[in-house]
Amino acid sequence: MKYSAPRSAWQITRKLFNDIHLWLGLASGIIVILVCLSGTLYVFNTEVKEMATPELYKVERTAGAVALPIEELIAKVKSNTGGKVVSVRIPADPNRTYQFMVKMKEEKKKGEGKTALDDKNKTLVNDLAKEGQRNKEEISKSEKGKDEKGKTEKGKGEKGKGGKDKPSEEKRPSAFAVNPYTGVVIGNISETKSTAASFMKTMFSLHRWLLLDKIEKPIFGELENRKLGSYISGAATILFTLGVITGMVIWFPQKLKSWKQGLKIKWTGSWKRTNHDLHNSLGFYACIFLFLMGITGPQWSFPWYREALRKTLGTYQPEGFEPPKDPVSVIKAGAGNAAPLSIAEYLKKADAVLPYPGDYSISLAKDSISAIAITKNKVGFFAPSAGDKLLLDQYTAGVLKIDVFKDKPFNERISGSIKALHLGDVYGMFTKIIYFLACLIATSLPVTGTLIWLNKLKKKKKKVKQKPAMQLSA
Repeated sequence: MKYSAPRSAWQITRKLFNDIHLWLGLASGIIVILVCLSGTLYVFNTEVKEMATPELYKVERTAGAVALPIEELIAKVKSNTGGKVVSVRIPADPNRTYQFMVKMKEEKKKGEGKTALDDKNKTLVNDLAKEGQRNKEEISKSEKGKDEKGKTEKGKGEKGKGGKDKPSEEKRPSAFAVNPYTGVVIGNISETKSTAASFMKTMFSLHRWLLLDKIEKPIFGELENRKLGSYISGAATILFTLGVITGMVIWFPQKLKSWKQGLKIKWTGSWKRTNHDLHNSLGFYACIFLFLMGITGPQWSFPWYREALRKTLGTYQPEGFEPPKDPVSVIKAGAGNAAPLSIAEYLKKADAVLPYPGDYSISLAKDSISAIAITKNKVGFFAPSAGDKLLLDQYTAGVLKIDVFKDKPFNERISGSIKALHLGDVYGMFTKIIYFLACLIATSLPVTGTLIWLNKLKKKKKKVKQKPAMQLSA
């Protein structure tokens, strides 16, 4: 009888974590492959879309050309689109277009004034529309005196079956690309369609909702398919994150002196050995980035997870919390008809406060007392995604508030970078490349892990068959 030494506490613990790692991987494997594969491709979403439609992002600058004043460009955009410019993005690269965020006017609903009538009938329709508008205003005034029940019923009418807010109120501004040297409005970036943009949109849907948002009829009771897909992908991501943690535990060898073996891939051995090394070594090299992706991802699937993450970071704000109000511009007494300064003067001030090359995003003042909000992002291969922010008095360009990202407490910087940590957009193209490779590795891990498991099953079956044969021969 062959003697077997008792297993150590570390061996028992490692075996437990190995079993947990195995079943976590088997339970989430297929979903993880889909989520990670789509995530791998989506890392370069912005770059791919720009390559597909370069005319919206790049311009040919002639020698000595000077960009037109922003105010003149705003007037051209307003004339061309009929909307209201709320902000403008000014790149540091002189060969790129300016982007103007425009709040478009509300379009008429289907059926309103779209019948094939002659001019007289159209006039009648317009008169009826005006009368209807007056009736709406009267109804609105009368509803102000209703009780809470009436307000609730009105709230139900403002939302669709899926609880979506009215598009007319929640619609985001459209981004228009403009040649800064000619003032030509090149096109609406938000509505431009291309094969690349459509593909990336599909990848995003696969990553977030497993394409279930494409199915109109609910699959599971009254639960929205989009939420169902989000729950499934979120749960799989949590299992994957636990798999990363348990994988790191079992990566450490029983004998610490042989730890270097976990860093190498033996290409000259059998395919089983090579597959094992690919899973073990590549998983180790990518583990930190996979952990960051995994721990940040579920916040978009589960509100409770997002709340727990914020509480852990110490940045959670309870519902109803009102942050301190931003300072406002001040019109000096006796100034008469004070007029805002030019945007060039705001940029000059911002350059003095934040003296480094960067892309600007300027939010225009909403009214006569609002401040001018400016965000500046550094540019370059290692440029951080987080920007520095300024609030300037619109009449004097005085600094009302300055918010430099690197000066924030560590927990606030992490909390404000959750999206960047998940997408890999932390330090520009440098981290995007790393995340692309890490996500590619993550896509392969369920495959190599399953092969390892199948090989072990075959090995166990072979031992079971050989054992009775050995007993008979004895």
